[in-house]
Amino acid sequence: MSTAITMASMSTYAILGCGSVGHAVAEELEAEGKDVLILDMDEGRVEALRDQDMDARAADIREAGVADTVSDRDVILILSSDEEANEAAVENIRDRGGEQFIVARASDPVSADDLSDSGADVVINPSAVIADSALRALETGELEFKASQLAEVLDATDERLAILTSPSPDPDSIASAVALQAIAAAYDVTADIVYEGEIGLQENRAFVNLLGIELHSRSEVDLDDYDTLALVDHSQAADPLQNRSVGIYIDHAEPDVEYEAEFSDVRPSIAATSTILTKYIQEFDVSLSEQVATALLYGIRAETLDFKRDTTPADLTAAAYLYPFVNHDTLEQVESPSMSAETLDVLAEAIRKREVKGSHLVSNAGFVRDRDALAQAAQHLLNLEGITTTAVFAITEDTIYLAARSKDIRMNIGAVLEDAFGEIGEARGHSTDATVEIPLGIFTGIETSEDNRDTLLQLTEEAVRRKLFDAMGVETGDNGN
Repeated sequence: MSTAITMASMSTYAILGCGSVGHAVAEELEAEGKDVLILDMDEGRVEALRDQDMDARAADIREAGVADTVSDRDVILILSSDEEANEAAVENIRDRGGEQFIVARASDPVSADDLSDSGADVVINPSAVIADSALRALETGELEFKASQLAEVLDATDERLAILTSPSPDPDSIASAVALQAIAAAYDVTADIVYEGEIGLQENRAFVNLLGIELHSRSEVDLDDYDTLALVDHSQAADPLQNRSVGIYIDHAEPDVEYEAEFSDVRPSIAATSTILTKYIQEFDVSLSEQVATALLYGIRAETLDFKRDTTPADLTAAAYLYPFVNHDTLEQVESPSMSAETLDVLAEAIRKREVKGSHLVSNAGFVRDRDALAQAAQHLLNLEGITTTAVFAITEDTIYLAARSKDIRMNIGAVLEDAFGEIGEARGHSTDATVEIPLGIFTGIETSEDNRDTLLQLTEEAVRRKLFDAMGVETGDNGN
């Protein structure tokens, strides 16, 4: 086919086989003022088309002469319900040397492959098109229904809404809370974003600070002061509500704790909770501020590892919608924060004490104050040549913290940590990044004191390395640095 023909230049059309599908297409093209020639072997149908002032002629589309009849047409739509006739028509046009753009109708994947092999540029399956259209209509209808349910909960909130993120929230959880806060504001509901734990990682702190996101520590608020409680991106959290009922629950993963919420929207088929909230922003037609758009796009990008992990079409379309409203300078600053002196020290120690077996690297960073530096060290070490999986651990007071990263598609690092330490610690994460916290006393059987720090470190180092490499399926033996 000649690349000189573009869709914009296509102005003459031929429809071969004009049943219900072809007729519908013909009417649309005629309405757009296109020059359309229709060929069909049913003379009664041809007469009916002529009565509608359409250029219709009787012809068997399987005959070789049809290729000559349509040789002056830019686009050929072969839409008969007869698969063999459609394939014959495609072959005849291509055998004549025709360079027209051909769209052909198939009824199943096998006939679709045959039509493509014969030279069709685009193959459509009406059943698949109808099914896809029905699913899109169902999704739209379901979103409208869900939005009305969410609106009822917000309408019933007299004054204040508490939006609880996951403990030590990640960008997806924070961004989702920011979006729900904006939706609540559209219903004249004041909403506070509440979190437990810490805002870890320099990227997360930069995210909150640069966007001016106001967060309230769980220790500083009384949930009884709020009319309604909402949980966003909360699947891996323990129940923090102390028997308070949940008004709103939104997440992209099934919760570990079952909540009886007035409104619930859980979609495991979507990669980020920020994507779900973006859909609600669109459905409610909320005026999208730069802060909310930037937060949501960063939430999606962070949760999908910049669209490299578990990304779905819904995540991509949400990101495309947000993109024009985003402050990209701020986003760049969030994604590339400066490295603290302690993080640099932890990275240096992790490099110095690394142990490599094959493409797997495990390192002990010793005693640290900033446990979040471990995740950054694990990410940086993943850039070393030949390394596909990293794990960096350290001791903080009475707890062992470990952060791991992997780009090995054969390994689920979250499952590795769960297998290695799930019985004695709390493992969280995904296939590509995960963390685990282990009480030091449980792991070593020894209480922590200033006098036994070196002993604890040595015991921890030997045991953690062994458990990690065993869980990774790496045989012990000689190692390289």
